[in-house]
Formats: sequence, structure tokens, C-alpha cells
Amino acid sequence: MEELPYALMSYNGGSKGFPQKYETIVKKHFQIIYMEEFSKNKNVYAPKIQAILVWWLQPVVDKELLDSLPNLKVIANGGAGVDHLDLKLISNYGILVSNTPGVGDDTTADMGMTLMFASARNVVEGNTASCSPDTKEIDFNWVGDDITEATLGIIGMGSIGYCIAQRAKAFRMRILYHNRNRRTQEEEAAVGAEYCSNMTDLLQRSDFVMVVVTLTPETHNLIGKEELQLMKPTATLINISRGKVIDQDALADALNKGIIKAAALDVTYPEPLPRNHPLLTAKNIILTPHFGNATHRTRRKVAEKTVQNASDILKGLPVKDIVTVP
Repeated sequence: MEELPYALMSYNGGSKGFPQKYETIVKKHFQIIYMEEFSKNKNVYAPKIQAILVWWLQPVVDKELLDSLPNLKVIANGGAGVDHLDLKLISNYGILVSNTPGVGDDTTADMGMTLMFASARNVVEGNTASCSPDTKEIDFNWVGDDITEATLGIIGMGSIGYCIAQRAKAFRMRILYHNRNRRTQEEEAAVGAEYCSNMTDLLQRSDFVMVVVTLTPETHNLIGKEELQLMKPTATLINISRGKVIDQDALADALNKGIIKAAALDVTYPEPLPRNHPLLTAKNIILTPHFGNATHRTRRKVAEKTVQNASDILKGLPVKDIVTVP
């Protein structure tokens, strides 16, 4: 029986390590070498490793690691975002990079809607008040905001953004979107979306602004002080993309000054935030720890797709999820 190829991975279990329950998925196609074992026996394992399987940004792929792996052929990323990988550097070694776009679209869209509802209807604050031992009376004149028939502005109408629009349509929301490339008329009509060629227009008209872009040099700090000032003072900002897309200091200032009403973020930079970061004490904010695709079914699918991509590339089979160098 032919020996399975070797794959390098970060570590097993823990807060960011590869889940033990998914190891059997990897072992169908690879022999696993974790970083600790690799570091102790580089001379033995370095020539054997043909794949790196990246999970939660680990292991860090830098020049030193690439130089140490003469037979590395593929880096398979667990997730769609690859902003943590130096694609130009990796391509110089002739190594292919794959990712898992589409696998977590529905789950991430669900998270975006969850944050919007939780913020609009004061779910977190209401839970705190209801559970607090100090609560003697509930203020029944405490109200939130309507989702139904409100205006949702989606910045980034890729596959996840479109999934959000499909959900928003069910709540009769007016949907605006800004994207590098306009969707077809048929796609717009299917969800009732209106294209805004200028992001300023979307910011000024939306009750809820949801950011769903890929992190690139162009989208770094896409939402800063000027953009926040364009939003309605009654508006809510939701981010399910990457923390660096928003100027977090500007956002904390905008919340505390009432420039916008609220924010709900599933992503920050760094993750978690330093415990003295101004966002942690800002008014009307919900923070969750990158829960976008955090469901059992979706995470398992991500693991399966990551491993399958790497295996197929080594076998010379066609793989559609190859990441190209920008």
C-alpha cells in the first residue's frame, strides 16, 4: 500500500489548534506532522512534507518555513480569507494555495443577521437586565428598532453579501448595495436590491450598514471617521468581514459621541482586543469572537474541503479553489 503524503499542521486542540474530532478527516489522505514534532525532527520530516494545512491562521507561513520545506507543493487554507498569507512570496516558490470559498456563506450570513437583530432589539442588554440580581423592575417603555421595512446597506455583494440580501428580503427590507462589480439585473431583481455606485449614497441612506468585504490594501480602514460621519445618527454598523476594514478607534469615538447609534462586530483587530481598548467600553456595542462560520456542520465542511483540496492538488486533479496572486 502506497504511503500517504505528509502534511504539516499547527497543533492539536486548544483554542486555535486543529480540532481532534476532525483528525480522522485528515488521516484519510495525509500523515499529520504537528509543528512541535516538526521542530524537534526537521531533518527527518522536512523532505517529506508536501502540504501545509492552515487552520485559524496557523502555522505562520514565512520565508524561513518555506525555505525549510524543499518538497512543499500546496498550502491549503481552512477558510475563504487568505489575507494572512503572503501570496507573492509563496508563488515565488512555485507553491499552490487553495482556500474554501462558499462553504461558510450561509452560516456567516446567518451571523450577520443575528448581530443585526440582537443590536436592533437590545437582546444583550435585555438579557443582562433580566439576569442581574440587582434588577427589581423592568422598564416596559424600553424599545428598540424595527428590522422589517428598514433600509439595509450591504458593502460587498459577493456570495455572503448576496446570502444576506436573500434573508433581508424576507423581512421586506429595502436593500442597497455597493460592490466593485455590479450584479446582473436578474440577481438584483431576485432580492430587490438597488446598486449604489457611490458608497457615500449607501451610508447616508441606510438604517443598518453591513460590511462583508475581503480584506485588501484597498479595503483597509474602509470605514473610518469620514464614513461614520456620513451615516445616520440612528444607524447601526455591522462587521462580519475582517477587523482591519474598520478604523476601530474612530468607531469607538463615533459611538461615544452619538455620531452613529450602535455597532455589532464579529471581527476585530487583534482578536481578542487588548483589555484596555476603547471599543470594550464604548456605548451600544456588541462584540462576538469571530463566530461567522462557527457551527459544527460548517466547520466540518471547511475541514473536509481544506483536506480534499490539498489531496487533489498533489494527485494532479483539477481544483477550482486555487487562489491567484493579485
